[in-house]
Amino acid sequence: MTEQPYPADPPELRRSLSVLDGVAVAASSTAATTSIGIGLGVTAGVVGLHLPAIMLLAFLPVLGIAGAYSRLNRVEPNAGNGYVWVGRSLNPWLGFTVGWVNIVATVAFLAYTTAVTGSAMLQLAGEAGLHRVGSLALDPGSTAQTTAVGIVVLVAVTLTAVTGIRTAARLQTGLLVFEYVVLLGFCGYGIVAGPHPFSLSWFDPFAIPSASALAQGLLLSVFCYWGFEAAFSVNEEVRDPRDASRAGLITLVTMLGLFLLGSVAFQRVLSERELAGHGAEGLAFFGDRLAAQPWAALPLVALMFSAVASLQAGVIPTARGMFAMSRDRTLGPVWSRVSTRYGTPAAGTLLIGALATAVAALALVIPRLADMIMATVNAVGIVVAVSYALTALAAAARFRSLLREDWRQGVRAVVLPALSALALLGLGGYLGWSFYTSADHFEVSADNGWFLLTTPLAMIASGFVAAAWAKYVRRSPYFRTGEGTDADAPQLLTTPN
Repeated sequence: MTEQPYPADPPELRRSLSVLDGVAVAASSTAATTSIGIGLGVTAGVVGLHLPAIMLLAFLPVLGIAGAYSRLNRVEPNAGNGYVWVGRSLNPWLGFTVGWVNIVATVAFLAYTTAVTGSAMLQLAGEAGLHRVGSLALDPGSTAQTTAVGIVVLVAVTLTAVTGIRTAARLQTGLLVFEYVVLLGFCGYGIVAGPHPFSLSWFDPFAIPSASALAQGLLLSVFCYWGFEAAFSVNEEVRDPRDASRAGLITLVTMLGLFLLGSVAFQRVLSERELAGHGAEGLAFFGDRLAAQPWAALPLVALMFSAVASLQAGVIPTARGMFAMSRDRTLGPVWSRVSTRYGTPAAGTLLIGALATAVAALALVIPRLADMIMATVNAVGIVVAVSYALTALAAAARFRSLLREDWRQGVRAVVLPALSALALLGLGGYLGWSFYTSADHFEVSADNGWFLLTTPLAMIASGFVAAAWAKYVRRSPYFRTGEGTDADAPQLLTTPN
């Protein structure tokens, strides 16, 4: 068999990022404004007026996952992160699956965010008085129109990402500052001036309507936190790999504060019906309830900036993850080609943008934007839970000797990640079972349980097919060496910050 033209020693990515740059990439990937503006409404449709409770509850396992990422990153910083760590500590097939589902989940996320970006732009056009282009009536709820507009933005941010993370991080920092100023201002005012009385029951998870609502709400909330690990995907480009750990944890805690602020503010200003009924237009409706134009348009501008930043932030870590997989010959050589001009995986970045564009076009089979968002978020929530859980189990396996050497470190490094992993796997399994039993036929619809279950299962199953190709056709050495040794890992945990 002819060998693929893989570079014998792929060039390294340039180390130029600071902690602040890592926070900008991770925060943009997490997209707090998008999660608040859209995710809160989707989640409220499941858990009702208990958004603060579900956001707090979901934070606990995600915090355990973040601790696992941080410790693993200290002993083995790698752009592939979970793909490398799970492959070495558990099994190469599982490691490849983690890398693969992160790729397909991010591509699905990019397709969904492309439509969200287009929707925000069409809403802004409507606020400016532009309701028609020729004979076409502009509709921010149309998947076709929003996707067409969003694809133009996706192409632009992909080209920006090619020029380097430093450039992208600077752009994202500027967008984030504007977003957070608007969020803090409007949410703070909403908490003070909202017409609906504050209630402690909002923080009571036991008041959530059912166990299936709790499980689905938790995974939807995990999806909202998803993206903090983008800081670990650029850990080969930061000046000190430990900065990636700091950036990831700073981002996660910041997201918790913003989500709690946003959920309380939304419930003070909007009724449960208003929260659940406005979908992609939730933040614009929130702004209209609090201020007159043109000030009411500011939250919508913030949503648009957040969506643009998260498109770019989604492209960046995915290209880095595929770069790491290509170095191991589990993916083709094109993904590990580094631009001599920009020091980035430019070809892979362009291909990610092209794949996301293709998937965004496929999403047109779901004509209503709100339905497409619900279907995507549910599917991605399940596969992200699986990826997080396997990474946490890899940390528990790698550092298990700490339970004998130092029980305090052992609890943090082994027990908490393991409990977080079991919680997420249990939630995903229970939600999958509830989807399976909720329908008796398959239909491409956001309220069809078999469709909601089949989509994440297809994402995961495709990973095993791709892994088989990598092992038996590409003959990747990853499947021989992925398990590795971890005897020296515990000693490195004590490296000073």
